[in-house]
Amino acid sequence: MTDAPDPADAAPPAAPGPGDALRFAFGTLTVLPVRVRRWDRATARGGMLCAPLAGLVAGLLSAALGGALLALGGGPLLAAVGSAAAPAALTRGLHLDGLADTADGLGSAKPAAEALRIMKQSDIGPFGVLTLLFTLLAQVAALAGLYATGWVPGAVAAVAAGVCARCALTLASRRGVPAARPEGLGAAVAGTVPVRAGLLCAALVVVACAAAGALSGPYGAVHAGVAALLALAASELLLRHCRRRFGGVTGDVFGALAETAGLTALVVLALG
Repeated sequence: MTDAPDPADAAPPAAPGPGDALRFAFGTLTVLPVRVRRWDRATARGGMLCAPLAGLVAGLLSAALGGALLALGGGPLLAAVGSAAAPAALTRGLHLDGLADTADGLGSAKPAAEALRIMKQSDIGPFGVLTLLFTLLAQVAALAGLYATGWVPGAVAAVAAGVCARCALTLASRRGVPAARPEGLGAAVAGTVPVRAGLLCAALVVVACAAAGALSGPYGAVHAGVAALLALAASELLLRHCRRRFGGVTGDVFGALAETAGLTALVVLALG
Protein backbone atom coordinates (compact mmCIF):
# COMPACT_ATOMS: atom_id res chain seq x y z
CA MET A 1 0.00 0.00 0.00
CA THR A 2 1.52 3.33 -1.05
CA ASP A 3 1.52 6.37 1.18
CA ALA A 4 -0.84 9.25 0.36
CA PRO A 5 0.96 12.16 -1.26
CA ASP A 6 1.87 15.00 1.02
CA PRO A 7 -0.21 18.12 0.08
CA ALA A 8 2.95 20.16 0.49
CA ASP A 9 4.51 18.19 -2.35
CA ALA A 10 1.60 18.90 -4.72
CA ALA A 11 2.54 20.79 -7.86
CA PRO A 12 1.68 24.49 -7.81
CA PRO A 13 -1.16 25.58 -10.09
CA ALA A 14 -0.14 26.21 -13.65
CA ALA A 15 0.38 29.80 -14.69
CA PRO A 16 -2.70 31.29 -16.35
CA GLY A 17 -2.61 31.35 -20.13
CA PRO A 18 -3.95 33.89 -22.63
CA GLY A 19 -7.30 32.10 -22.66
CA ASP A 20 -7.68 32.52 -18.90
CA ALA A 21 -6.87 36.23 -19.17
CA LEU A 22 -9.39 36.77 -21.96
CA ARG A 23 -12.07 34.84 -20.10
CA PHE A 24 -11.45 36.97 -17.01
CA ALA A 25 -11.66 40.20 -19.03
CA PHE A 26 -14.82 39.33 -20.94
CA GLY A 27 -16.42 37.42 -18.07
CA THR A 28 -16.10 40.33 -15.63
CA LEU A 29 -16.44 43.33 -17.94
CA THR A 30 -19.21 42.15 -20.28
CA VAL A 31 -22.37 40.05 -20.16
CA LEU A 32 -21.12 37.79 -22.92
CA PRO A 33 -21.53 34.10 -21.95
CA VAL A 34 -17.89 33.59 -20.95
CA ARG A 35 -17.12 31.43 -17.95
CA VAL A 36 -14.31 32.64 -15.68
CA ARG A 37 -12.45 29.46 -14.73
CA ARG A 38 -9.77 31.03 -12.57
CA TRP A 39 -10.12 33.78 -9.99
CA ASP A 40 -6.66 34.54 -8.69
CA ARG A 41 -4.28 37.47 -8.76
CA ALA A 42 -2.24 36.20 -11.69
CA THR A 43 -5.35 35.71 -13.81
CA ALA A 44 -6.70 39.09 -12.74
CA ARG A 45 -3.45 40.71 -13.93
CA GLY A 46 -3.80 39.19 -17.37
CA GLY A 47 -7.50 39.95 -17.47
CA MET A 48 -7.05 43.62 -16.72
CA LEU A 49 -4.30 43.90 -19.33
CA CYS A 50 -6.82 42.44 -21.80
CA ALA A 51 -9.56 44.85 -20.68
CA PRO A 52 -9.13 47.12 -23.75
CA LEU A 53 -9.99 44.13 -25.96
CA ALA A 54 -13.33 43.86 -24.17
CA GLY A 55 -13.72 47.57 -24.82
CA LEU A 56 -12.92 47.03 -28.48
CA VAL A 57 -15.77 44.51 -28.79
CA ALA A 58 -18.14 46.89 -27.00
CA GLY A 59 -17.09 49.74 -29.27
CA LEU A 60 -17.49 47.70 -32.44
CA LEU A 61 -20.98 46.58 -31.42
CA SER A 62 -21.84 50.19 -30.59
CA ALA A 63 -20.59 51.38 -33.99
CA ALA A 64 -22.38 48.54 -35.79
CA LEU A 65 -25.72 49.38 -34.18
CA GLY A 66 -25.28 53.06 -34.95
CA GLY A 67 -24.44 52.24 -38.55
CA ALA A 68 -27.44 49.94 -38.89
CA LEU A 69 -29.80 52.61 -37.59
CA LEU A 70 -28.32 55.16 -39.98
CA ALA A 71 -28.67 52.76 -42.89
CA LEU A 72 -32.32 52.18 -42.01
CA GLY A 73 -33.00 55.92 -42.09
CA GLY A 74 -33.11 56.48 -38.36
CA GLY A 75 -31.02 59.63 -38.49
CA PRO A 76 -28.01 60.73 -36.43
CA LEU A 77 -29.91 61.14 -33.16
CA LEU A 78 -31.39 57.66 -33.17
CA ALA A 79 -28.04 56.22 -34.22
CA ALA A 80 -26.44 58.03 -31.28
CA VAL A 81 -28.99 56.61 -28.85
CA GLY A 82 -28.33 53.12 -30.16
CA SER A 83 -24.58 53.56 -29.90
CA ALA A 84 -24.87 54.82 -26.33
CA ALA A 85 -27.24 52.00 -25.35
CA ALA A 86 -25.15 49.16 -26.77
CA PRO A 87 -22.21 49.31 -24.32
CA ALA A 88 -24.60 49.92 -21.42
CA ALA A 89 -26.50 46.77 -22.33
CA LEU A 90 -23.25 44.84 -22.77
CA THR A 91 -22.38 45.54 -19.13
CA ARG A 92 -25.94 45.37 -17.73
CA GLY A 93 -25.45 49.02 -16.84
CA LEU A 94 -22.84 48.17 -14.20
CA HIS A 95 -20.47 50.94 -15.22
CA LEU A 96 -23.26 53.50 -15.20
CA ASP A 97 -24.39 52.19 -11.82
CA GLY A 98 -20.83 52.52 -10.54
CA LEU A 99 -20.69 56.08 -11.85
CA ALA A 100 -23.90 56.96 -10.01
CA ASP A 101 -22.77 55.33 -6.76
CA THR A 102 -19.39 57.05 -6.92
CA ALA A 103 -21.07 60.40 -7.53
CA ASP A 104 -23.24 59.82 -4.45
CA GLY A 105 -20.20 58.89 -2.38
CA LEU A 106 -18.16 61.88 -3.50
CA GLY A 107 -21.09 64.25 -3.25
CA SER A 108 -21.93 63.20 0.29
CA ALA A 109 -18.79 64.91 1.67
CA LYS A 110 -18.78 62.21 4.36
CA PRO A 111 -15.69 60.48 5.78
CA ALA A 112 -14.39 57.54 3.77
CA ALA A 113 -16.17 54.79 5.73
CA GLU A 114 -19.53 56.56 5.58
CA ALA A 115 -19.10 57.43 1.89
CA LEU A 116 -18.33 53.79 1.08
CA ARG A 117 -21.45 52.73 2.97
CA ILE A 118 -23.53 55.17 0.90
CA MET A 119 -22.02 53.81 -2.31
CA LYS A 120 -22.90 50.25 -1.33
CA GLN A 121 -26.60 51.02 -0.90
CA SER A 122 -28.90 49.81 -3.67
CA ASP A 123 -30.68 53.13 -4.18
CA ILE A 124 -29.34 56.09 -6.14
CA GLY A 125 -29.22 59.53 -4.57
CA PRO A 126 -29.60 62.96 -6.17
CA PHE A 127 -25.92 63.29 -7.07
CA GLY A 128 -26.03 59.95 -8.85
CA VAL A 129 -29.22 60.77 -10.75
CA LEU A 130 -27.89 64.10 -11.98
CA THR A 131 -24.54 62.58 -12.97
CA LEU A 132 -26.24 59.80 -14.93
CA LEU A 133 -28.60 62.24 -16.63
CA PHE A 134 -25.91 64.62 -17.85
CA THR A 135 -23.51 61.80 -18.76
CA LEU A 136 -26.04 60.07 -20.99
CA LEU A 137 -27.15 63.37 -22.53
CA ALA A 138 -23.54 64.26 -23.30
CA GLN A 139 -22.88 60.84 -24.81
CA VAL A 140 -25.89 61.05 -27.11
CA ALA A 141 -25.21 64.68 -28.05
CA ALA A 142 -21.57 63.97 -28.92
CA LEU A 143 -22.38 60.89 -30.95
CA ALA A 144 -25.26 62.60 -32.75
CA GLY A 145 -22.98 65.43 -33.85
CA LEU A 146 -20.41 62.96 -35.11
CA TYR A 147 -22.93 60.74 -36.93
CA ALA A 148 -24.34 63.87 -38.58
CA THR A 149 -21.04 64.19 -40.44
CA GLY A 150 -21.00 60.53 -41.48
CA TRP A 151 -20.87 57.00 -40.11
CA VAL A 152 -17.06 56.80 -40.00
CA PRO A 153 -16.53 59.64 -37.49
CA GLY A 154 -19.27 58.27 -35.26
CA ALA A 155 -17.97 54.72 -35.51
CA VAL A 156 -14.39 55.76 -34.73
CA ALA A 157 -15.63 57.68 -31.69
CA ALA A 158 -17.69 54.75 -30.46
CA VAL A 159 -14.75 52.37 -30.75
CA ALA A 160 -12.29 54.84 -29.19
CA ALA A 161 -14.64 55.45 -26.27
CA GLY A 162 -15.02 51.73 -25.62
CA VAL A 163 -11.30 51.02 -25.73
CA CYS A 164 -10.33 54.04 -23.62
CA ALA A 165 -12.99 53.23 -21.04
CA ARG A 166 -11.53 49.76 -20.43
CA CYS A 167 -7.94 50.97 -20.61
CA ALA A 168 -8.76 53.27 -17.71
CA LEU A 169 -9.51 50.11 -15.71
CA THR A 170 -6.13 48.65 -16.67
CA LEU A 171 -4.35 51.74 -15.36
CA ALA A 172 -6.46 51.78 -12.19
CA SER A 173 -5.39 48.18 -11.49
CA ARG A 174 -1.71 49.07 -11.43
CA ARG A 175 0.55 48.37 -8.49
CA GLY A 176 0.47 51.07 -5.85
CA VAL A 177 -3.30 51.66 -6.14
CA PRO A 178 -4.96 49.97 -3.13
CA ALA A 179 -8.46 48.62 -2.73
CA ALA A 180 -10.82 50.60 -0.50
CA ARG A 181 -12.62 47.43 0.62
CA PRO A 182 -11.34 43.91 1.31
CA GLU A 183 -13.97 42.37 -0.97
CA GLY A 184 -15.43 42.84 -4.44
CA LEU A 185 -13.95 43.32 -7.90
CA GLY A 186 -11.85 46.25 -6.72
CA ALA A 187 -10.05 44.09 -4.18
CA ALA A 188 -9.66 41.26 -6.69
CA VAL A 189 -7.79 43.34 -9.27
CA ALA A 190 -6.27 46.23 -7.32
CA GLY A 191 -2.49 46.32 -7.58
CA THR A 192 -2.25 43.39 -10.00
CA VAL A 193 -0.93 45.19 -13.10
CA PRO A 194 2.77 46.13 -13.24
CA VAL A 195 3.15 49.86 -13.84
CA ARG A 196 5.23 49.45 -17.00
CA ALA A 197 2.77 46.95 -18.46
CA GLY A 198 -0.10 49.32 -17.74
CA LEU A 199 1.68 52.23 -19.39
CA LEU A 200 2.54 50.10 -22.41
CA CYS A 201 -1.10 49.08 -22.70
CA ALA A 202 -2.13 52.75 -22.56
CA ALA A 203 0.42 53.67 -25.24
CA LEU A 204 -0.91 50.93 -27.51
CA VAL A 205 -4.46 52.17 -26.99
CA VAL A 206 -3.49 55.73 -27.93
CA VAL A 207 -1.70 54.49 -31.06
CA ALA A 208 -4.67 52.29 -31.99
CA CYS A 209 -7.09 55.19 -31.59
CA ALA A 210 -4.86 57.38 -33.75
CA ALA A 211 -4.76 54.65 -36.39
CA ALA A 212 -8.56 54.46 -36.39
CA GLY A 213 -8.79 58.23 -36.65
CA ALA A 214 -6.52 58.10 -39.68
CA LEU A 215 -9.55 56.84 -41.63
CA SER A 216 -10.54 60.52 -41.75
CA GLY A 217 -7.07 61.71 -42.71
CA PRO A 218 -3.95 62.95 -40.89
CA TYR A 219 -5.87 65.43 -38.76
CA GLY A 220 -8.25 62.66 -37.75
CA ALA A 221 -5.32 60.57 -36.55
CA VAL A 222 -3.96 63.39 -34.37
CA HIS A 223 -7.43 64.24 -33.10
CA ALA A 224 -8.21 60.66 -32.09
CA GLY A 225 -4.82 60.20 -30.43
CA VAL A 226 -5.26 63.39 -28.42
CA ALA A 227 -8.78 62.33 -27.47
CA ALA A 228 -7.45 59.03 -26.12
CA LEU A 229 -4.73 60.80 -24.14
CA LEU A 230 -7.20 63.23 -22.61
CA ALA A 231 -9.64 60.43 -21.84
CA LEU A 232 -7.02 58.51 -19.87
CA ALA A 233 -5.85 61.73 -18.18
CA ALA A 234 -9.41 62.51 -17.07
CA SER A 235 -9.85 59.05 -15.59
CA GLU A 236 -6.50 59.40 -13.81
CA LEU A 237 -7.62 62.66 -12.20
CA LEU A 238 -10.81 61.00 -10.97
CA LEU A 239 -8.81 58.02 -9.72
CA ARG A 240 -6.54 60.27 -7.66
CA HIS A 241 -9.54 62.05 -6.18
CA CYS A 242 -11.20 58.76 -5.27
CA ARG A 243 -8.00 57.51 -3.65
CA ARG A 244 -7.91 60.61 -1.48
CA ARG A 245 -11.59 60.37 -0.55
CA PHE A 246 -12.09 56.62 -0.19
CA GLY A 247 -8.57 55.34 0.42
CA GLY A 248 -8.52 53.24 -2.76
CA VAL A 249 -10.63 51.76 -5.52
CA THR A 250 -13.85 49.76 -5.52
CA GLY A 251 -15.95 48.17 -8.23
CA ASP A 252 -18.06 51.34 -8.30
CA VAL A 253 -14.97 53.49 -8.78
CA PHE A 254 -13.95 51.29 -11.70
CA GLY A 255 -17.33 51.92 -13.30
CA ALA A 256 -16.96 55.66 -12.80
CA LEU A 257 -13.48 55.64 -14.31
CA ALA A 258 -14.68 53.75 -17.38
CA GLU A 259 -17.59 56.12 -17.98
CA THR A 260 -15.41 59.18 -17.43
CA ALA A 261 -12.78 58.04 -19.92
CA GLY A 262 -15.36 57.03 -22.53
CA LEU A 263 -17.30 60.28 -22.24
CA THR A 264 -14.14 62.39 -22.43
CA ALA A 265 -13.08 60.66 -25.63
CA LEU A 266 -16.49 61.29 -27.19
CA VAL A 267 -16.61 64.94 -26.20
CA VAL A 268 -13.09 65.69 -27.43
CA LEU A 269 -13.81 64.03 -30.77
CA ALA A 270 -17.12 65.87 -31.11
CA LEU A 271 -15.45 69.21 -30.40
CA GLY A 272 -13.15 68.71 -33.39
